[in-house]
Amino acid sequence: MKLIIVESPHKAKTIEKFLKGDYKVDASKGHVRDLPVNKLGVKINAGFEPTYEIPADKKQDIKRLQDDAKKAEKVYLATDPDREGEAISWHLAEVLGLDQSEDNRIEFNEISENAVKNALAHPRRIDKNLVDAQQARRVLDRIVGYSVSPAASSRLNETLSAGRVQSVALKMVVDREREIQAFKPQEYWNIKAELEKDGGEKFKVLLVEKGGKKYKPSNEQEATETENILKNSEFVVGGVKKSVIKSHAPAPFITSTLQQDGATKLNITAPQVMSIAQRLYEGVSTPQGNVALITYMRTDSVRISHEAQQSALSYIRDNYGEKYLPARPNVYKTKKDAQDAHEAIRPIDLRRTPESVQGILDKNQYKLYKLIYERFIASQMAEALYDSVAVEVNAADYTLKTSGKTLIFKGYTAVYDDTKKEEDDESGNALIPPLTAGEKLGLKKITKEQKFTKPPVRFTEATLIKNMEDKGIGRPSTYATIMAKLTDKKREYVHKEKKYLVPNPISFSLIDFLVKYFPDIMNVGFTAGMETRLDDIGEGGKDWHKLIADFYGPFEEQLKKSRLTDVICEKCGAPMTINSGRYGNYYSCSNYPNCRNIKPVNEKVAIPTDRICEKCGGVMLEREGKFGKFLACSNYPRCKNTISLAEEAGVCPECGKPTLIKHGRTGKVFYGCSGYPGCTFMSWDMPTGKKCPECGAYLVKVGDKIKCSNKKCKYTEDAKG
Repeated sequence: MKLIIVESPHKAKTIEKFLKGDYKVDASKGHVRDLPVNKLGVKINAGFEPTYEIPADKKQDIKRLQDDAKKAEKVYLATDPDREGEAISWHLAEVLGLDQSEDNRIEFNEISENAVKNALAHPRRIDKNLVDAQQARRVLDRIVGYSVSPAASSRLNETLSAGRVQSVALKMVVDREREIQAFKPQEYWNIKAELEKDGGEKFKVLLVEKGGKKYKPSNEQEATETENILKNSEFVVGGVKKSVIKSHAPAPFITSTLQQDGATKLNITAPQVMSIAQRLYEGVSTPQGNVALITYMRTDSVRISHEAQQSALSYIRDNYGEKYLPARPNVYKTKKDAQDAHEAIRPIDLRRTPESVQGILDKNQYKLYKLIYERFIASQMAEALYDSVAVEVNAADYTLKTSGKTLIFKGYTAVYDDTKKEEDDESGNALIPPLTAGEKLGLKKITKEQKFTKPPVRFTEATLIKNMEDKGIGRPSTYATIMAKLTDKKREYVHKEKKYLVPNPISFSLIDFLVKYFPDIMNVGFTAGMETRLDDIGEGGKDWHKLIADFYGPFEEQLKKSRLTDVICEKCGAPMTINSGRYGNYYSCSNYPNCRNIKPVNEKVAIPTDRICEKCGGVMLEREGKFGKFLACSNYPRCKNTISLAEEAGVCPECGKPTLIKHGRTGKVFYGCSGYPGCTFMSWDMPTGKKCPECGAYLVKVGDKIKCSNKKCKYTEDAKG
């Protein structure tokens, strides 16, 4: 028996269809080991080597795979064809004790019978360069995240996460918002003239120039003066330009463009797009078993195979006719900084049309597959052709213009229309009668309209991903994760207004902190350059340890400065640093380990009490935190004993004991019985301890009224006192 290990059970089921008898296909269910969750997991003083751990929920999967591997005559690692997939294969080889000098790694860009069997016929060794590139990225991101996040949290007194690439993306959103806030609208006026040819056909032109220079009236008086001049002027055709415009088909999808079109055309988020695409790649359930529909969805290459191109051309010929074929097959150029590891995103089999699989896909799966299918077909079709006419009309010292465009051959737009709607104000797009230069025109009417310049438009997920891609920030596998972190409701860095990304107040403070203390990390050019250096490791010849070491020296100095405060240590006179711990922020002496002095940030409001700590005998101090007052041992951090101090208010209607004012995780106040855990009563409003005379529910005090806690009961009375 030969064993093939993939990540996903869906992928395993799809591959099993093609292999009979000698092969068993099993799934690792993602990563089998990773850096620890609750500590750095990187040996800073030992070459930045990572310390990997096997999560508890993975031990059973590993035991199963180890048992299968022992029985197998050959083990093939068939994880995804990218750097992360290569790293998962390496981790599997390490955990399963496989000989890494053997050719046991196979990869394929699509889960089809030919692709899988071809991969099995050409196994290779695990590519350690790709593994090192992934390790370098993981270690770099861990060092930044686990160092900067506590620094930001302690400075801003919030629980924050500051990822390396995520923070640069957030800065783009914040910078755009500040541009919008600083924007001062400028008034201008649009003036349009409705003209007619020989007392017959009418069309509109827009005022664009005065004296040969761009011109818009800047106020009503100026607009009225211009209007009066035009009313008393002769309108003459200055020039007519006719041409045939060609619109070339768009390239097939790559990860970023798929996410962008998913957002704009289907109104689904980048993480949702990738989740749906993952399922289409791994296989969907059909009466004939699992079937994969698309090629691998994490790619920055627009390249397609010769076979796929010929299949598309045959499809176009059969379904649209010869005239829809380009003179030469369309070939698209991949960006210089792309990894170009595998093909663009396309359907595996064009015979599986969107309509043929609609009944087995859910709504969003169908929509995304249809989008991918149609974009691929369109990418191999002929250009769309338009008759274009642009007209200039002169009146006094002014020039007015209009343009029109008429579709004469659909080309690729018969399948996939990517044209953008133009604003009528600026385009003047309309049906235009035949005109010749020097021809005089009649004026029917002039209209003027007040306008104001608009601020920059906020980013959407689609435009932010496009901006990141243009600047070389992030890679195909990271865009969706970054979007998810920015819009995560727990972190609340960004919220959406309709489809636009709007930064929350904490984001401004976070970005200001990061820009001040970590200018390199927040520099777009530096971040893009780091992506290139990480790519260089994957291509071979670069030592990832040196890359991290070169980064860490300056970073460590920046980290120290970010923690340094104006507070002076009373024991040795050195400045103290601010740190974030389990019980909040505290100061520690920068002269550590020579001086080990530490003290809480809110020491000024600590009040000594006559209560003794039952754990160490120290004096208990009264403090106040985000959830109210509490007692804390004065021997902190050696002793971390704390006791909640909740103020009494109200009476428990169930046992008669006082209720205590408490604070939930979100800070919202509620009333809980002081007899807890014996009595578990709680209420959002203060209970009076009395029962409603009408329905028997307990009564609560709300403002100056006593009301029934039963929302269906309308009983109320005035509160006394």
